[in-house]
Amino acid sequence: MIGGRRPLHGRKLGDRRVRVERPHSAYFRYTGPGQLTAKATASAPTTPLGRAWASVRHVLFGRQLSNEEEAYERLPKKLALPIFSSDAISSSAYATEEILRVLVIGGASAIIFSIPVAIAIAAMLAIVSTSYRQVCRAYPSGGGAYVVARENISQIAGLIAAAALLIDYVMTVAVSTASAVAQVYSVIPQVYDYRIEIAIASIALITIGNLRGLREAGLVFASPTYMFVGLALLMIGLGFARIITGTAPDVPPPSDAVAMGTAPVTGILLVFLLLRSFAGGSVALTGVEAIANGVPAFKPPEAKNAANTMTMMAILLGVLFIGITVIADTFNVLPTTEGGPTVVAQVSAAVFGDGSILFILFQAATALILFLAVNTSFNAFPRLAAILAKDGFMPRQFSFRGDRLAFSWGIVSLAAVAGVLLVIFGGDVHALIPLYSVGVFVCFTLSQIGMVRHWNSSRDSGWWWRAIVNGGGAVLTFVVFLVVVSMKFLDGAWLVVVLVPTLVAMMLFINRQYAASARQLALRPDQVMTAPDREERVVIPISTLNRAVVQAVNVGRSITDDVRAVLVSDEPEMAEEVREAWQRQMPGVTLVVVESPYRALTGPLLAYLDVLDQAWPPDTEAPITFVVIPEYVARHWWERILYNQSTNRLRTALIGRPNTVVTQVPYRREEPALFDRTPGSEEA
Repeated sequence: MIGGRRPLHGRKLGDRRVRVERPHSAYFRYTGPGQLTAKATASAPTTPLGRAWASVRHVLFGRQLSNEEEAYERLPKKLALPIFSSDAISSSAYATEEILRVLVIGGASAIIFSIPVAIAIAAMLAIVSTSYRQVCRAYPSGGGAYVVARENISQIAGLIAAAALLIDYVMTVAVSTASAVAQVYSVIPQVYDYRIEIAIASIALITIGNLRGLREAGLVFASPTYMFVGLALLMIGLGFARIITGTAPDVPPPSDAVAMGTAPVTGILLVFLLLRSFAGGSVALTGVEAIANGVPAFKPPEAKNAANTMTMMAILLGVLFIGITVIADTFNVLPTTEGGPTVVAQVSAAVFGDGSILFILFQAATALILFLAVNTSFNAFPRLAAILAKDGFMPRQFSFRGDRLAFSWGIVSLAAVAGVLLVIFGGDVHALIPLYSVGVFVCFTLSQIGMVRHWNSSRDSGWWWRAIVNGGGAVLTFVVFLVVVSMKFLDGAWLVVVLVPTLVAMMLFINRQYAASARQLALRPDQVMTAPDREERVVIPISTLNRAVVQAVNVGRSITDDVRAVLVSDEPEMAEEVREAWQRQMPGVTLVVVESPYRALTGPLLAYLDVLDQAWPPDTEAPITFVVIPEYVARHWWERILYNQSTNRLRTALIGRPNTVVTQVPYRREEPALFDRTPGSEEA
């Protein structure tokens, strides 16, 4: 325990008391011999600027959470559904449009196939969601396709799945945000010119929401998601009622509708259009895997709750997707060019009435859920990046949790990359779509192949039918992957095909660097710490003689008696003045003056250190050189730009030099008497 006892005399003769002092109690909890647990006050800022910034962070992100509070941040199913499923559910707002945008080329004879294409995609959704239910139960620690492929196929397969997922999550943010803005300018056309600004602002707000933590994000995002689902189901119900009663309207094509083909399409061209429309509509499956990646975020029992949420998401998405497609086909809704009303906006206008309260509410809910659909990526991307970081394939910063137990590095990185994509592609949904959904089918295929091998090795109860489901799904999703890549390749899918191996190579490079440093830093199990047997010397670079230099000299003399100061100067007169003052005030400490006629500072010092090493006997190991750098610490942050610029350059140049230890000794002017003793004084 850190503390002491101070004896106190009582007021009466013979009274004795003891005051136990525990100076650690304000900052630490004593939890055992040699073990303390830091309290929040231990990391509280001590400067006025730090306290001001902490207040801003508290307002924006909320109070700091401890690790013990993570259990209370877990999500019940009613909050997990909007957080992890908003991406998949919201894709029903634009997946139908991507099907029609292709089939309209073939005219009326091709558009009638929009419903069969939607049903085929929904069937694939059922297979994929069933597979991922099994992933949730088999791998409750999260990680989804990456962990499944890594443990059952190979590390490279896992990295391919991870790279594809990371790209897909970035595309989810960009596409969903652009589509949300499209819903807004479908009602308010004047917004079109400000689409980029609105998109960037929405991403910034959602970033702040996610940095506040999972539970708070869920509370914010739940209402719009359930509002969209409720209004969409109402719209589909009313639309089907009109179809059944024969009162379905024939929606007149907007003035900016995509021109419909007139020549009948048959044979190979029809097959080509169907495959291309299937590839476009397959964006409905993006985000399905996010629940499997975030299983640890659910309340116990985590695996069961995640699997049930997966089923609910798949049912809602299938109903909304097929329902909107059927109504759009029956009402003869056509897609428009960029800037025109979306297909789902035309459907809601036909069902609810253009300009009605329900129409405006539905469009607002659609825009909101599309804005918030990016939240799926904001939860899945940082978690996957954290798992990769723990495995050594991403920078370790991605595994660090912020004040609110969120993976802050992943959240901020995702927002930045998605924002850049929106600017590059001008916020155009149809320009971004070709890059979308390619990576997700790579993950589907690899995860299901991995699950087949998992069941084959585990042989749990019912393993054979589970393996059949995953095997059939793997074949199907691989075929779809080939279709999607071939149909979208020239439209931009080639970029994803290039980026996936590039990311894999980058992750392998990071892993090699971490592995190499771990080998270099590793201790043998039988290695025992002993006193160093190498000689040591201290070199102190100075520019003048002052209190900061005296403090550095005192620190150097505590390391070894071999201490020398080095003055690199391009002014001989000033150097002579420093030498005279040094001999008078610093007796017993060697000063070496290095004149620099070419006005360089760092180079001559490094050369001097090299000369010292070369002068050592060649048959013995050179000593360790401690370069002790005096550093003046200004009182205020705005003063610090005036000081230590040369010090920072010198430290950068010395880092990594063999047999060299760099030590910066800060001197604060608030403590002028702390190191007043000179090396030649009696106290020294």
